[in-house]
Amino acid sequence: MTNTKRSDKSEKAVIGWREWVALPDLGISWIKAKVDTGARTSSLHAFEPEVFRRKGEEWVRFEVHPEQRSGKNAVIAEQPIVEWRHVKPSSGKAERRPVILTTVELLDLRREVEVTLTRRDEMGFRMLLGRQATRGFFIVDPGRSYAGGRRPRPSKKKKKRKKARQ
Repeated sequence: MTNTKRSDKSEKAVIGWREWVALPDLGISWIKAKVDTGARTSSLHAFEPEVFRRKGEEWVRFEVHPEQRSGKNAVIAEQPIVEWRHVKPSSGKAERRPVILTTVELLDLRREVEVTLTRRDEMGFRMLLGRQATRGFFIVDPGRSYAGGRRPRPSKKKKKRKKARQ
């Protein structure tokens, strides 16, 4: 993991137990993530992962639905697989997951982090931000949410139609 942008190296930013993050390498401008200091590696809810070879390297193509309980704004991404890792999730049953490297943006910080890809259908968040992504850069305040602000929402105001005059 590398730090690519940081305003003041002496102070750590405070984040909440859930935050909106961006994954620019994957074309995702926002996704809600649960900050989990009990998890070593970050995890992303990936639909239909397909492993393939490109120039002798193993890659994975997958779909991400950034909006919870919705297939709207689905993003299809491709990334090289860094390694395969056995992960024991909260369900207790270990599973083998592909690991990718991708940039995560939170507050004014951009970091390249390891992310495992898995199905998180039964989880409340599409992404889990593990301690490797936060260590050394953030202090997690479990009493706060969205310290980095909320994502911009599209306006729900409907345009008034002008009645045609006859």
